Amino acid sequence: MAAAGAARERSAPTGLLSIGQVLARLTPEFPQLTSSKLRFLEVQGIVTPSRTESGYRKFSPSDVERLRAALTLQRDHYLPLSVIREQLDEAEAKGEGRGVVAPPSIAPAARRHRREELLSTTGATPQLLNDAISAGLITASETYTEQVATLLAGLVALARHGIEPRHLRSLRQNAEREAALIESALATLLRRTDAASRGRASELAPELAGRIGEVRGMLVKQALDRALS
Repeated sequence: MAAAGAARERSAPTGLLSIGQVLARLTPEFPQLTSSKLRFLEVQGIVTPSRTESGYRKFSPSDVERLRAALTLQRDHYLPLSVIREQLDEAEAKGEGRGVVAPPSIAPAARRHRREELLSTTGATPQLLNDAISAGLITASETYTEQVATLLAGLVALARHGIEPRHLRSLRQNAEREAALIESALATLLRRTDAASRGRASELAPELAGRIGEVRGMLVKQALDRALS
């Protein structure tokens, strides 16, 4: 059976990828991506892979780019999949066919910064970066994502007012507690193994994080109003 399956894979049209090959391409950028999540993205209309006569999914290069764009928007901007699908469809409609993917303004290519570039981009001092790493706010690495650059730029702004990374350790601890709270809220979905449930959990997690962030912001504002009144 395995040999027959391999033969069917080899007989697929040139340029099309199996679900395993798509995972191999995308998981370096999106480590949490699974085959269940890919199937859920298909159900949500993000991609429509072709099928072999035996029912195997086959993804085109444009499918892969749509997936990359959708996952980037979901990860970095917390957009719901319905909005992401509309943006991708609109971007594709402005092109000349299915091979057109979201432009950089919608789905920016993942960029990573080396340490010196990170410092130059954010205006941070080497000591501030080291302090942020020591405080557990940033994980030491050879290269850093745009998210880390945004975080470090925020730390630079706070440092100007005397708020140092060591003062923010509680924020990291609170973030971990919030993540645990969201995981607990999604426990029922996470225990299931079907693609729809796992995919729904992946979609709900950033939405819940955004809602918690809104509540946190309002609570801080209320506390400041009381302190300054």
